[in-house]
Amino acid sequence: MANIVTSVCCVVLAAVVVVYAQRRSQQGARIQYARIGSDVTMLCGSLDNDTSVTWKVNGTDVKVRQREEGPWLTLVEVDMSSNGLYSCFQNSDDQRRDQIMLRIGLPPREPQVTCRSNTYPKGFYCSWHLQHPTYIPTEFEVNVQHNQKSLEVKRDEVHKNRCHVKFPELFSTFPYRVNVTAVNALGKASTATSFEESSMVKPDPPEKVVARPIPNNIRRLEVTWSSPSTWPDIDNFPLKYFLRYRPLIRDQWQHVELSDSTSHTITDAYVGKEYIIQLAAKDMEVGTWSDWSVAVHATPWTEEPKPITSTTEADVPIETTPSSAPPSAKPRVGVARGGCSALLCSSHILLVCILLSIMWYVTSPTSALHYLG
Repeated sequence: MANIVTSVCCVVLAAVVVVYAQRRSQQGARIQYARIGSDVTMLCGSLDNDTSVTWKVNGTDVKVRQREEGPWLTLVEVDMSSNGLYSCFQNSDDQRRDQIMLRIGLPPREPQVTCRSNTYPKGFYCSWHLQHPTYIPTEFEVNVQHNQKSLEVKRDEVHKNRCHVKFPELFSTFPYRVNVTAVNALGKASTATSFEESSMVKPDPPEKVVARPIPNNIRRLEVTWSSPSTWPDIDNFPLKYFLRYRPLIRDQWQHVELSDSTSHTITDAYVGKEYIIQLAAKDMEVGTWSDWSVAVHATPWTEEPKPITSTTEADVPIETTPSSAPPSAKPRVGVARGGCSALLCSSHILLVCILLSIMWYVTSPTSALHYLG
């Protein structure tokens, strides 16, 4: 057992040493980027043009389409399989002269940008994404202007492709101009767009949605909810709500638009049918409706069935009338008296009848004359 543990430890230690060595070697390597489909030329350090070298990629021979000329290595029409750590060795002394980490990718295209205020009137946030991957590190530069003034942009600590901006003033008629530029080693691309303050306002969905049956009401459901916790000033900027509900057996929704109330009683539910219920929220004056809340399910109250009681013959009381006569001694049919069963008594009676018949035949005068003659 000890030998097995020792062997495993040695294997793990060797793997750690190899990984560490690879990372150490990569740390000293130069990084070179290339576009997918292009030809890539790498130079082995600062060696003379007539120096003879050998190239390796990740410690093995280079097998992709290539051309070698002195210290130069050219890869033809590279793709993602060309990624790797390229090392060159001078043939005269087999010494490594250079290392290049080749990264294959694409320049960015124009990012998609959206801006939204779910914390109105505090501020808004903008987010962006690339519709096509670049495969190499890509950074984003963001600039926001309002009324020809640049606004402070705070990058989100959690979402790397999001920034936050405070409203410099409320109810402004000037649009907000947002410019996002994607940049990597192979190129850059920008998107510039404008947003009106009113179009950016969109609350988060209502929270803590609960639906309950109402006792003794077979067609009612009570629905309660809370305003979104991200909405900072519900008193001065109240929300209205949009409730939709339907039984699971149907596809058509029923809708109710409500003011700033956070409860509603559904009065037209189908008896005994399970319902699905959702809500959305919107500022009273500006903006658009939020997304739908998480769906909740509820079934109207139903009366519990009463327990079914069954009666048997033994449970029915038998009324009797007093009588001075003693009980009848006549036996019931099929019940033996004195320990004799009905079948046994019938056999005895049959035997007696046969004996009597024989005796009558023997003693009869007619029978005697017939016997003598």
